[in-house]
Amino acid sequence: MASSRVFASNCRSLMAAAKSAAKATTTTTAPKAKSGNAGILKVQNVSPSLAKFIGSSEASRSGAVKKIWEYVKSHSLQNPTNRREIYCDDTLKTIFDGKEKVDFPEIAKLLSNHFPKAAQG
Repeated sequence: MASSRVFASNCRSLMAAAKSAAKATTTTTAPKAKSGNAGILKVQNVSPSLAKFIGSSEASRSGAVKKIWEYVKSHSLQNPTNRREIYCDDTLKTIFDGKEKVDFPEIAKLLSNHFPKAAQG
């Protein structure tokens, strides 16, 4: 038992030294984090119908989804039995191609029509 106790205490000191050395190297050599202007956080021009809905001619994809969810919750448009389903009123129909109901996973696909495609280099 005494030998395992010695081994455990020596392991802890070795692991602590390795951990602090790893932390020192990762903090000094880590690349800078990207600013929030890429992917779904990138602010870009939107279609006129989406611009009218969100009140701005530019938005990020995540910002547009957030505005839609605020609208859905404030107007109680979520199906109470299937919470992934949204009932579309006349306002949402302008964004979601006139559909009566939209499933949550479908929102991203329907919103992609309102954002410009990335320019091919």
